[in-house]
Amino acid sequence: MPHHAPPPLRFDDERTRKRGRRIATMFDRIAPTYDLLNHLLSGNTDVRWRKKAARLLDLQGTERVLDACCGTGDLSVAMLDGGAGVVTGTDFASAMIDIAKEKAGDRIRFHVADTTALPFEDASFDVATIGFGVRNLEDMDAGFREIRRVLKPGGRFMVLEFSRPPNPLFRGVYYTYFMIVLPMIGNLVSGGSDNAYTYLPRSVMAFPGPNALTKRLQDAGFGQVDVTSLTGGIACIHIAHVPDQVPPQRRRGTERLQ
Repeated sequence: MPHHAPPPLRFDDERTRKRGRRIATMFDRIAPTYDLLNHLLSGNTDVRWRKKAARLLDLQGTERVLDACCGTGDLSVAMLDGGAGVVTGTDFASAMIDIAKEKAGDRIRFHVADTTALPFEDASFDVATIGFGVRNLEDMDAGFREIRRVLKPGGRFMVLEFSRPPNPLFRGVYYTYFMIVLPMIGNLVSGGSDNAYTYLPRSVMAFPGPNALTKRLQDAGFGQVDVTSLTGGIACIHIAHVPDQVPPQRRRGTERLQ
């Protein structure tokens, strides 16, 4: 079944804009301890997940890759090390971008930008990625449509995100750690009076499962979506394909970066 171009984007919801600014401020505050806590709390599993995502994309050295919601740039670096030609990273939290620039040097170009209003021309990239950032979009569906817009026909969009394990016993153990232990450790290390690491498990619990996320990607104009489960379903990789012949959704009025 063909996938028609999605309807025009809307950016006039003040409530979603306020939520986006609040989340950006929160991530600016936790930026100095973000990498340490990610690796500590996951036992470095997040590093292996990023490397696997790059392998699944089977990059050939010529692709232009956009890593949206890039945070401190770990997935951006994994994409470059995994064979991407050129990588561009964007995030709405400027403190995260500052750390990403220090980490990658001049190997990767980083910009402060909102994923629901990207400063790039239509069909600018061969591949787009978001690692552990989709939950933080003020409007997930608008973000998906915007990613769709900047991808070329035949392009791919990889989403690496937490999920909910299907095994009831494993899910119970995981939820206990995720809902109780992780917030205590995270807030202790980060000095998190703003409860950033309480927000994290809440946002995961509210996130759509693999089938629902696949449908939302297809509703945004993507075609086939391949899903790979990681570590017993703790996380999933979705790779959504842009149909070869369907033009991207166009949007006016945004200043573009070259």
